[in-house]
Amino acid sequence: MDLRRAGPDDAAAVLALSRAAYARWVPLIGREPKPMTADYAHAVRAHLVDLYEVNGVLEGLIEMIVEADHLLVENVAVRPGGQGRGLGTLLMQHAEAIAAARGLHQVRLYTNGAFAANIAFYQRLGYVVTGREAFAAGGEIVFMGKGLSGT
Repeated sequence: MDLRRAGPDDAAAVLALSRAAYARWVPLIGREPKPMTADYAHAVRAHLVDLYEVNGVLEGLIEMIVEADHLLVENVAVRPGGQGRGLGTLLMQHAEAIAAARGLHQVRLYTNGAFAANIAFYQRLGYVVTGREAFAAGGEIVFMGKGLSGT
């Protein structure tokens, strides 16, 4: 899969795709999830944001933050019409490859506890729940992680 690193000119497209990808969760939790309101002008400068495009159309993205001992996946977004076709899996495999290339032994992420489909998706990829925490806006954050072998 060919991905390219996002730059400052991509911030609006990253926001648009994130808003579209997460819109389905608004009725469930009664508000916009964090990825719908994030500052992507900052994110494309401070984080690793990799884009997957087909014929110039942004189909998916993954936002990653390199920490001292792990790679944090901050956001995975796939265009609504492309969801369920394996792109999310490929994006997560990309994150694992980035972590391994940097000598990191773990990939971590977090998601809203109400997003059962997301939790199940990550579990199918080998991620395990490492913690849960209530948050002020109401609901629960589910923390997940996956150890990487060979790093």
